[in-house]
Parts: sequence; C-alpha cells; structure tokens
Amino acid sequence: MELAQKKKELAAQGLGLAAVTYDSVAILKHFSDRKSIDFPLLSDAGSVTIRAFGILNENIPKDNPFYGIPFPGSYVVDAQGVVRSKFFEDDYRERYTAGAILTRQLHLDGSQKTEVETKHLKLRYWASNNQVVGGSRITLVLEVELAPGMHVYAPGVQSSYIPIDWKIASSKGWLAFPAEYPAAKTLHMPAIQETAPVYEGKIRIVRDLTIAQAGELTAALGPHQDLTVEGSFRYQACDDKVCYTPQTVGLKWTFQEGQHDRERVPAAIRVLQ
Repeated sequence: MELAQKKKELAAQGLGLAAVTYDSVAILKHFSDRKSIDFPLLSDAGSVTIRAFGILNENIPKDNPFYGIPFPGSYVVDAQGVVRSKFFEDDYRERYTAGAILTRQLHLDGSQKTEVETKHLKLRYWASNNQVVGGSRITLVLEVELAPGMHVYAPGVQSSYIPIDWKIASSKGWLAFPAEYPAAKTLHMPAIQETAPVYEGKIRIVRDLTIAQAGELTAALGPHQDLTVEGSFRYQACDDKVCYTPQTVGLKWTFQEGQHDRERVPAAIRVLQ
C-alpha cells in the first residue's frame, strides 16, 4: 500500500495520515491486520461523511454493491483543520499517488534523478514514483537550470521565436496530461523593439501521467515487466547577442510494475457490511 510506504516522508514534512472509506469496521480491521497498517482507517458507515463532503460517486447505481464509495481523492489539511488542497479523480479506478501529492504539494525531489548537461543548460528529471500500478496518477518533473546569461522562450511566444516544448510519446500504457509551465518574465529587446516571454535561471515544469488499467498496462510492459516512458525536451537558447541552434534532449523514465491488493475479506465479514 503506497500510502503506508510514504508515511515516513509525510511525517518528515509534518503531515499525519488517515484514510476514510465506506467499509465496515470489521472489514477495515481485517485489512489493517493483514497489511500491518499503522495509521487510522476510519469507517464511514452509510457514507455520511462522504455525502457531507459532496464526494459520493453517484455514477454508480444504487443497487450496485459498490454504491456508497466516494470519488477517489486526497485532502491536505493544515493543523487548524483547513483544507489546503485536494486531489481527486472521476474514475474510482484511478487516483493520485501519495508520491504525486508530495511532489506537487511540497515540491519534493525524486529519489532517482537523471541529469543531462549541454553548453546552454543543465536538465534534471525524475518521477514521483518508481513503481506504478494500473490507474495510478503520477507526476513527472523537469528541472531546467540555464547557464548564466542564457534564456529560452516560453510557450505562447509569438513571431519566429522557438518556445521550449516537452513531448511525451503516446501509448496505450498511459495518458499524458499537458505540461504545466511556470510564469515567464517579459524580456524587452530594444534593438528590434520587441518583447517576448522568457525563462532565465532555474525553472521547474511538471506534468502528470495516468497509468492504464491492467490489460493495456500489461501489453505495454517490457521484457523485464517494467514500463518505459520516453519523451523529449526541445529548446532554443539565446544570450544577449546570439540565438543558438535549437536542441532536442531525449528523456526516459523506467517504472517497475506493482500489483493491486485484490484479496477479498472473508464472506462472513462481508455480510456485515
């Protein structure tokens, strides 16, 4: 269970951890004992709290055994009980990983970084998770550190300037969301009486991937039961005198396949639900 694996990282950031489900106390106790869960699992009988938060998944028919589940999501709550952010999905089979939340909320770095250096910049990239399961939503990070005096153009630049562009290969094994770029600064070029949005110094770009469900994920796995995601970062660096030849840097992430826990609780306990 990824939440349990990330508990120490959450604690290091001053965050506690608790989970709420519509399952009975008996079901949660059985799961907690079996998986050695050491954080609170809270039973919301009748989905009372789930309804109060407005997150009941009403796409599920009322006569379905799964009726009562919430849309899958996580809240980050401060010490005063104020919700600071939330991470939700529409499909109950999909959810943000704890690693993605930590990466987005606290800007934590990944444990396995790759670094590429050109004469214009240093590029470091990593992922929020090293292991993926079907339906998990993870976050990829690019950190670009430009050499002194260099700038690159931001997306949306007009005229003949070439903006930075982060591409991800398409695959049935994942869905790539658009890259999220930081705010750019405006560069005024008096010699040609133009302005353009640019980046200087260090910038951080993030984008999410939702991993496909089991069947499509299995088909996309490599010979070692891992998932390789490839992409590229294209840029044209300029200084105050010269715009250099556009460059493309290849990117590659490799993830190990994890497994969902599909063991059901005993029938005697399920009937108490």
